[in-house]
Amino acid sequence: MDVWIIRDGEKIGPIHDFEIRRKIETGELPATTPAWHDGLDAWKPLIEIDLFTREFELAAIPQPPEAPPGQILPPPLPKKTAYGRRFWARWFDIYLYSGVWWLGMWAAGQDIQATLLNPWVMFLQCVPWFALEALLIHKFGTTPGKWLLGLHVTNNDGTELDLPAAIRRSLRVMLTGFGFGWGLLAVFCQALSLFAAKRLGAPLWDHSGGHQVIASRLSPFRLVALVFLFAGALQLQMIVVSPYFFEMAGKSFPSLKEQYEQNPPWHLPKRSKAP
Repeated sequence: MDVWIIRDGEKIGPIHDFEIRRKIETGELPATTPAWHDGLDAWKPLIEIDLFTREFELAAIPQPPEAPPGQILPPPLPKKTAYGRRFWARWFDIYLYSGVWWLGMWAAGQDIQATLLNPWVMFLQCVPWFALEALLIHKFGTTPGKWLLGLHVTNNDGTELDLPAAIRRSLRVMLTGFGFGWGLLAVFCQALSLFAAKRLGAPLWDHSGGHQVIASRLSPFRLVALVFLFAGALQLQMIVVSPYFFEMAGKSFPSLKEQYEQNPPWHLPKRSKAP
């Protein structure tokens, strides 16, 4: 979000809220700095704007004592990044949602082939999931995949995310970390997210929002459950869409169609579009 500030009587902006947070953390902007962004009815001190209140609260938390002269304190223990767990939790949630979504489309009698060929529907298919994810993060601090892999999302001070913060986080994930799940764009966003996380110490959506993902001990039972549920979600999705994929591919590759007709995989019967 673009923000304007007043320093030494001069209006400066627009400045992205990421940069404002950085300046607050480094002490460049005091809490009384007048600021405004779209949606505010008047200029307000930074500390009174919801976007930045938490940064000033974090700045007020006492810091670890400095080492006495001539004594070197041990470095703080590194935080568990759990990027591998976070990756699989993210894709488990996506595929679980997709499997249920496609089954719902079939049960409603929708034209699956027309849906597969509609670029806008496919592009926006996962948007409802990220709305649901924001609600789950706000209410429980986790999602099905994160819960199975022992992950919990909080603010950096350990408090739970309020709903606006959870929505902003999910939007950032959808745009910068998932790329709407759109082919090569999704792969590029995943690679960029890993690169940024290694540079910043946290993914962009957590770094900019002041959040963290806490990794607890991994339960073997939950891990086994995740593997079976993941396989089930993939199978469910393929059961619904594979006949249509093979049918469309068969128009270009007759040999593939012939092989499919001779050895058809198990799938749900086709249903016509609901009247």
